[in-house]
Amino acid sequence: MLFKDQELKVYNSLTGEKEIFKSITEGYVGMYVCGPTVYSNVHLGNVRTFMSFDMIFRYLKHLGYKVRYVRNITDAGHLENDADQGEDRIAKKARLEQIEPMEVVQRYTVDFHNTLNKFNNLPPSIEPTATGHIIEQIEIIKEILDNGFAYEVNGSVYFDVLKFNETNEYGKLSKRKVEDLIHNTRETAGQSEKKNPQDFALWKKAEPQHIMRWPSPWSDGFPGWHLECTTMSTKYLGEQFDIHGGGMDLKFPHHECEIAQAEASTGKTPVNYWLHANLLTLNGKKMAKSTGNNILPNEIFSGDNDILSKPFSPAVTRFFMLQAHYRSILDFGNDALLASEKGFNRLMDAYHMLDSLATGATSSFNVQEWKQSCYDAMNDDFNTPILIANLFEAVKQVNLIKEEKASISAEDLKVVKESMQAFIFDVLGLQDERSAQDNSSDKLTGTIELLIQLRAEARANKDFATSDKIRDELASLGVQLKDGKDGTTFSLN
Repeated sequence: MLFKDQELKVYNSLTGEKEIFKSITEGYVGMYVCGPTVYSNVHLGNVRTFMSFDMIFRYLKHLGYKVRYVRNITDAGHLENDADQGEDRIAKKARLEQIEPMEVVQRYTVDFHNTLNKFNNLPPSIEPTATGHIIEQIEIIKEILDNGFAYEVNGSVYFDVLKFNETNEYGKLSKRKVEDLIHNTRETAGQSEKKNPQDFALWKKAEPQHIMRWPSPWSDGFPGWHLECTTMSTKYLGEQFDIHGGGMDLKFPHHECEIAQAEASTGKTPVNYWLHANLLTLNGKKMAKSTGNNILPNEIFSGDNDILSKPFSPAVTRFFMLQAHYRSILDFGNDALLASEKGFNRLMDAYHMLDSLATGATSSFNVQEWKQSCYDAMNDDFNTPILIANLFEAVKQVNLIKEEKASISAEDLKVVKESMQAFIFDVLGLQDERSAQDNSSDKLTGTIELLIQLRAEARANKDFATSDKIRDELASLGVQLKDGKDGTTFSLN
């Protein structure tokens, strides 16, 4: 197992330091990542977060860990910004489009999966939904109430932050003090049924017009946003697990509340390593639909947008994102994507060149040292920019060998090829688009040749109706058949 030979360090948001990663159970990793609220098309900032944790998932698997990766789907809807009043996002979308809330959920869950598939993200081990775990959420609320850290008002249940803070530390992840939160909170007396503005909902009584509702001991209502992740992470990974991930914007209040809920219900700190991916900006500004400074993944692939000069493939877009460290802000723009496309093509050119390289008795560069430098980069908190720089060092050597300005032994060439394949495809998750296109072309040719054969058999049997139908249907699809003395050939229009 590679993990026994490689010392992985991760940046733990809880401590603010890089720490040596040690899983609770040797050889096994439990990882939970907050998934999408499925009320709209997944935007590029979300994609970057899920791509970052896909890369982390891939590297842990590459090291030989058995990883249980849990990523939820928020399909219950929650009040915007976890507010006390208002309409939940899914129900709001359903009302605007005059469809059922679960139609909204289905549509955008499918979009989410399709988009991540295009970026070559691996599916998680388990993808639980909030609506599928209402009973478990109710049970955790009961535990928190029994332990004295929550209270009921008019059918709603709230987490008592000040009571919890008497024996625990609310704010330790985001480095906030409850006293400062109290000082900075605007006066809401008389406008809320909460004891304190810092308290957050565990269960909300549904207003008469609220569509999504479930029965509970307190009222017909719906769970608070933060509760579902505590419930599903601990159900599938245990009361204490290895890694919890998500976007930087979820650190407070969402992840802070998750910690509080778990500690209030079990008395245990739930997560050993908190990992947070940073934001994606567009042309130096925050992405926002309201300002038009926004682009959806499919608009990148099609080129149907006012921001980019041409379409860019999912593989190039993924390569661009992985050229920045997952904890750094990344600015998305046309020039940066053009540069990434050139780099991606150079990398793939060199990889495809490996099979045609001539080998010699000795190597002019230290292959084992280079290979370990790739691991060193990933072991340093998954530093994909340094890994990519090291891969380009191999690209440089491959080109020198091709030009006969350097040499490599057959044994070392095998190591380079295996390592490049592992880091490019298995760890970074890049797709070899040329191979995919060649494969697609082969399949198309094979399919047309099969239809030509079936048409020839129909003509031999004097079944001219079927023969003509095959020819005409292919012609309507842009495939022209030409009959000659040596048989039938085809051309694509």
